[in-house]
This record gives sequence, structure tokens and C-alpha cells, in this order.
Amino acid sequence: MFAVLLLAPQAAAWAAEVTPSPKDAQVYFIWPRDGEVINGGKFWVRMGLRNMGVAPKGVNRPGTGHHHLIVDSELPPAGQPIPSDRNHLHFGAGETEARVELPPGKHTLQLLLGDQDHVPHDPPIHSKKITVTVR
Repeated sequence: MFAVLLLAPQAAAWAAEVTPSPKDAQVYFIWPRDGEVINGGKFWVRMGLRNMGVAPKGVNRPGTGHHHLIVDSELPPAGQPIPSDRNHLHFGAGETEARVELPPGKHTLQLLLGDQDHVPHDPPIHSKKITVTVR
């Protein structure tokens, strides 16, 4: 005798295998730096990655991922796809720099690497959270 487990479509995402990350992988900001004051709302974010490669979404290659910028938010739950909204910017074409526009004020920024399906690696590869001020 055996049992069949049926999952709702949302639950199927939870059942997806999480992509492992090298223990020495590191994602970081090249620019801006923590505490940077930015005049005007548009600026370039330059993203760095050590001990891994960058690959576009949909490319399943070991030791690779693509950048996501978390703006004024916390890291998403582990094992789930990274949301795509104004607080979670996806760079699924493999970009390592991007032009970003933010309103005046203080903002937090954090980088998070995602796999071919926009799911954080295990363990997650994320930068420290930095603060910038837009004037």
C-alpha cells in the first residue's frame, strides 16, 4: 500500500530543490558605499560577486546565480522565490550594474543572489545591508 501526496501549485514551489552555494561565495556593493549621500534620485548600483559566476535566470549551471536588489525591506523567506515588486528588483539578464531611481530620503539596500528560478541559494548569499540618503 502507498499514499499519494497531492500538492497545490503554491506548495509545489516549496517542494523545489534549493540550489547549494559555495561556502566562500560573497556578494557585495561596489557602489554605492554605506552612508553615501546621492544628489538626485537616479544613480548606478554596481554589484560584485566573489567565488561564483553570474548567469541569467533560467540557466541551471552549478556555482552561478543572478543579482536581486532589496530596497527598504527585509530578506525574503529562505527556500521561496524572491518577490518581484518595487522593493525586490530582479536582474535576471545577468546584469552587474543597474540604474536605480529612489525618492528623496534614507533608504536601505541589500543584495541577494538567486538561482535560475529566483530562489536564494542554501545557504543564502547576501550582502550586508547598507543605507544611502537621496537628496
